[in-house]
Amino acid sequence: MSDPSPTDPVAEAFEAQRDRLRAVAHRMLGSHADAEDVVQEAWLRLSRQDTATIHNFAGWLTTVVGRISLDVLRSRQAHPEASYDDRLPELVVTVDDGPAPEDDVALADSVGLALLVVLESLGPAERLAFVLHDLFAVPFDEIGQILGRSADAAKMLASRARRKVRGTERPAVVGREQREVVQAFLAAARRGDFEGLLRVLDPEVRLTVDTPDGVVVTLGATEVAAGAKLSAGAAVRGRAVLVNGLPGIVSWREDGAPLSVVAFTVADGRITGIAIVIDPARLASMDLPDPV
Repeated sequence: MSDPSPTDPVAEAFEAQRDRLRAVAHRMLGSHADAEDVVQEAWLRLSRQDTATIHNFAGWLTTVVGRISLDVLRSRQAHPEASYDDRLPELVVTVDDGPAPEDDVALADSVGLALLVVLESLGPAERLAFVLHDLFAVPFDEIGQILGRSADAAKMLASRARRKVRGTERPAVVGREQREVVQAFLAAARRGDFEGLLRVLDPEVRLTVDTPDGVVVTLGATEVAAGAKLSAGAAVRGRAVLVNGLPGIVSWREDGAPLSVVAFTVADGRITGIAIVIDPARLASMDLPDPV
């Protein structure tokens, strides 16, 4: 069956849920295209289901969307080198002038985008537990059923995820500790200090690099530190910025061409996520500050 027919009562009920289901999938996957695919797959599964057996229509659809999204996340993790469309949200870069942002309202608009960047640092099960419970109020027993775990295990996953995303409610207010952690990382990278890098990286840190050939993902502190040590020193000039409200840096080559935009997610004194754009085409399309 294709798209739902507006004259079908089941289709009408599905359409009433579509926006919410799309929002769930988008928070899970960080991709509008993938979210649309997940919602379409949910419709196809509904069309094959005896709806008389569904006692909680919204809950059933949420469960289906959650399971499909979880499969997509696990597939990404199993093949981290694979790229996919619209994987990272649009990056909004603003100059980091210090701990007191000049325009709280404008910066607050980037909270949703910042959260999507932060969620990239979570494992599939953590991300599902956090998104469904904290953002969409799905009970832990239902989340546990999706994950094949107990409600208590689902609660622990959400709690662990919550610690990693702590501070994202006001991401533009980058505190001194976050800046110090990022500066320690950059200094260790410039020195080639492998142990220094490991001290500021979370063991489960996730590095996402947007390259001309697609998105490349690296998982784990050892692997990320090794890459940072090898790639340090390419930039001639750099400037501290906020990237979707997260602490970051823009780097330029000697000829003034942008080299990279980097956003750091910091939780409990360690870097849990790094998102980097090095694709020249994407860098050229971004509104970047001038070099200093």
